[in-house]
Amino acid sequence: MDTPDSPAPGSSPGSSPDSAAGSSPGGPGRVAVTGASGLIGSALVTALRADGHEVVRLVRRPPRADDEAEWDPSGRRQELTAGALKSCDAVVHLAGAGVAEHRWTERYKRELRDSRVLGTAAIAAALASLPDSARPRTLVCGSAVGYYGDTGETPVDEDAPAGTGFLADLCQEWEAAAAPATDAGVRTAFARTGLVVARSGGAWGRLFPIFRAGLGGRLGNGRQYWSVISLDDHIAALRFLLDGGLSGPVNLTGPEPVTNRAATRAMGSVLHRPTVFAVPAPLLRLVLGEFAEDVLGSQRVLPSRLLAAGFSFAHPTVEDALRAALARPR
Repeated sequence: MDTPDSPAPGSSPGSSPDSAAGSSPGGPGRVAVTGASGLIGSALVTALRADGHEVVRLVRRPPRADDEAEWDPSGRRQELTAGALKSCDAVVHLAGAGVAEHRWTERYKRELRDSRVLGTAAIAAALASLPDSARPRTLVCGSAVGYYGDTGETPVDEDAPAGTGFLADLCQEWEAAAAPATDAGVRTAFARTGLVVARSGGAWGRLFPIFRAGLGGRLGNGRQYWSVISLDDHIAALRFLLDGGLSGPVNLTGPEPVTNRAATRAMGSVLHRPTVFAVPAPLLRLVLGEFAEDVLGSQRVLPSRLLAAGFSFAHPTVEDALRAALARPR
């Protein structure tokens, strides 16, 4: 499923989201985006439009604006989704229920799975159903570093096998659901995303108010690794995948995974706040249930394929990512 790693044609690796790979002459002109109202999706739409690309936001309701098109994540109305994708050059599929939005009841775990697996299957089937002349040539599909499970202190990259646990199983199903698009000749890249550092939105957005109030601290023993990436670098990497020749899994994480203890110190330093509090592992398990095991688990994930393809990071360290988050307009 992989193609030879190569830099995006005409791109400037590691450029800012507003001037990243999508501005190259060979880049996509009309891009369909699911999950366009989320943290990453909305930033990507803004960046693409800033470079003059036409963006179609796929929504699950009747369109209310000229740039919206309705799709059916359940896959029951394939022709609806196919119509929304027709004449697009590329698709970025980011839709999915938030992993940290609710306690992981069996019902919510089904929602997490269905929102990703069924939605991806619907996009892939719709792409495969289109004639060659109307089929987008590229699909960038969301995924997550949860694919690798708990890696402890061992660094892993895209060559590592899948781990165990709910998120690892979910990521495998998620990526497998895109097979019809790949089989139809659509270049498909899976953006295995780490922790996106942003001031508002996403899991990290919940940490900023706590640390600003001086109530932040390590989680558990703090020795677990976090694979972090700034929002700007994440958007630039998505643009790089849109324009480049990469397919298959690509880790969208920064080049320097950091322990939770070190991330805590960095938050305190950047925000000029104490970080004396700590959340014991038993309390996390009581509050978060099953999800606590992933919060306490360690993922030392490296972006080997991005780096080999020539991408460079504007914010390689967690301190850089934190300062970029604070500097970014809300």
